[in-house]
Amino acid sequence: MNSNFDKLVRPNPGSTRTHPVINEPMKALGRHIIAELYGCAELRLSDVEYIEENMINAARRAGATLVNSTFHQFQPFGVSGVVVIQESHLSIHIWPEYRFASLDLFTCSETIDPWIAYQILKEALQAEHGSATEMWRGSLDLLHKYAKNSSEQQEQTDFPVIPKFNRNVWFTEWSENTAFSLKHTGNVLYRKTSPYQDIKIYKTSEFGNALVLDGCMMCTEKDEYIYHEMIAHVPMLTHPNPKRALIIGGGDGGTARELLKHESLEEVIMVEIDQDVIEASKLHLPTISEALDHPKLTITIADGIEYVRECDRAFDLIIVDSTDPIGPAEGLFNLAFYQDAHRCLTEYGILVVQSESPLLNSNLFQEIFSCHQQIFGSENVHCYLASIPTYPSGLWSFSYAAKGNIHPLKNFNREKAQSFAKMHSLNYYNAEIHLAAFALPTFVQKLLNLES
Repeated sequence: MNSNFDKLVRPNPGSTRTHPVINEPMKALGRHIIAELYGCAELRLSDVEYIEENMINAARRAGATLVNSTFHQFQPFGVSGVVVIQESHLSIHIWPEYRFASLDLFTCSETIDPWIAYQILKEALQAEHGSATEMWRGSLDLLHKYAKNSSEQQEQTDFPVIPKFNRNVWFTEWSENTAFSLKHTGNVLYRKTSPYQDIKIYKTSEFGNALVLDGCMMCTEKDEYIYHEMIAHVPMLTHPNPKRALIIGGGDGGTARELLKHESLEEVIMVEIDQDVIEASKLHLPTISEALDHPKLTITIADGIEYVRECDRAFDLIIVDSTDPIGPAEGLFNLAFYQDAHRCLTEYGILVVQSESPLLNSNLFQEIFSCHQQIFGSENVHCYLASIPTYPSGLWSFSYAAKGNIHPLKNFNREKAQSFAKMHSLNYYNAEIHLAAFALPTFVQKLLNLES
């Protein structure tokens, strides 16, 4: 960079202008801004969707033609991303622990103003201050244009080709040693931080709308029926005459939807701690939440732990349809809660709990099973499995615990189950799946000391 060029394009540090004014045609192939943003809003720096949305907005407002966006969220923190534009690119890298963002804004068009993009991003990230330097890249005084390439020699049209914009944005559920990702459109359909948890609904490319709580996948429109059919129909088609059911959690409405397909049920009570989960599901998961206004369903917004502790009613079936044992669901995975649930069951009542992945969460899986055995007796506690693609490892478990002696296989009416599955056009559950779900892989038998 020669000294004349440097003097022309570098912003005056003491100026109040947001960007320098250049009063002559650009004598270079491109304009390049290198910028740093300090003291950014901490919450914004870990929100990859928010960052991608504002990078796209910055490119559009600057007058650029969008081609592609790719963003990645690192663990435990950090975001990198690039918006490719027909005129070059905008890129960002973020260090949330320092509340710092580094920007690289490049355009090869005189009609694009990268300083507009800089100002938008500075405001979006709520930076306390920033510094930026502009360079002209590829000085025309130093370049010689050689022979046209083959594409330039082709006949030109009067209408420039506008590229199709492709957003390459992914939701990733992280654990300590694994990660599972789904590509989504980049637009978050629902985003709210309730008093209990962070709630988001994404529109994914392959699995439809997806509900995510505190960064953990809860359900997607494409495969939710596996979980909800298995947690509901296995106990319902084992119990001889269930009349009243209690759901702890289940704010998306899927478990209630499946239970209410059983005409024998006279009442279903759903205790959900977070009203916002219900609101989000009604807005963006209509096929899952369709039964939330059913006349047999009573929704109580309350802490399920306290509800069961103080409950003086008895249920034929209690289903614990909870999130992972963090945040508001943490207390649903201990001996005291299961003892209260046992008390709230009728003489032949059944408790079913989602009991995590035996492959990735083996310690918690074993603890849940052990708790149930202590309370219900070893002979009355059984594990069954289902394959759920969008849950960690894809292999998910459920714990079945009977207060009486109702066995999930010995008391199972195969003909009744098959007729029910056909009548309601179930997508996963059928009589054969019911039986097969209790056939455990050897490693699961070893975890539960069931090898004999």
